[in-house]
Amino acid sequence: MGIFEKFKFGFKKSALTFTSGLRNIIVKKEINDKTLNKIEDYLIQSDVGLQASSEIKDIISQEKIDPKKDVMNEVNIILKNYIISLMQPLENKNFFQNKIKLNTFLISGVNGVGKTTTIGKMGKILKSNGSKVMFSACDTFRAAAIEQLESWATKIDVQIVKSAQGSDPASVAYKAVEQATQNNFNHVLIDTAGRLQNKKNLMDEYKKIASVTKKIDPEAPHEVILILDATSGQNVIKQVEEFNKIIPISSLIMTKLDGTAKGGILIALAKKYKLPIVALGLGEKEDDLQIFSAQKFAEAFIQIN
Repeated sequence: MGIFEKFKFGFKKSALTFTSGLRNIIVKKEINDKTLNKIEDYLIQSDVGLQASSEIKDIISQEKIDPKKDVMNEVNIILKNYIISLMQPLENKNFFQNKIKLNTFLISGVNGVGKTTTIGKMGKILKSNGSKVMFSACDTFRAAAIEQLESWATKIDVQIVKSAQGSDPASVAYKAVEQATQNNFNHVLIDTAGRLQNKKNLMDEYKKIASVTKKIDPEAPHEVILILDATSGQNVIKQVEEFNKIIPISSLIMTKLDGTAKGGILIALAKKYKLPIVALGLGEKEDDLQIFSAQKFAEAFIQIN
């Protein structure tokens, strides 16, 4: 299955819901002000966001679609072009390329977003590109998280630095970065405990992890990646806002896009924060983490090519 087919299949639930709803609004040959308002309201309900929905409405209005044409198809083309123009600058296609110098990735996110699984999938992509990869099991609050990351390390044959449950997460991170530096690794992926903004002790530990990596490399962490769960809807906006206050986020990965009927939330995020998007999770299999492509996302979101 090619990359477009994977995107299209993963987005099927979201796309079918979105396009069928839009088709129910665009029932006439001519788009009048009433229809434009309905389209805008529908985009907002689909989690596309207020600003993007308003801009799309204005573009459709300005296009003055010829009623002799397939109006639904014309609207789809406008949507596709809007998404591509908005999101193409946020592509980060070089992210998984091999790096000569050690790159330290700090992976964060609230509980349940698929953080550890995503790290495993990231490790597989990096290794397939020739990188020497190490995992750092810094979610020491849960034994299951350590075991899960260890299972992934075994599965894809990469090294892991871990400690007993309850150990100081920052010391595990320090040890991993130190060993990786000494042994010429290309990437260290640091798994952190699920954070919530109202858990001060966890947020303090999170900041401490970032701080200790700087003792070895002042530029570390080189990437601070926030994992988001698409099924959380508008809650992801708040998560980006809160995590960004602690340590500035450099990139996003969104998971579970195959399990939501409202994939538009990624458009809202792109418009509001303009953060690079590394990849999208479209399933549970090892190869279901897809490097982000604005064009593939746009085509899959509205199921056209």
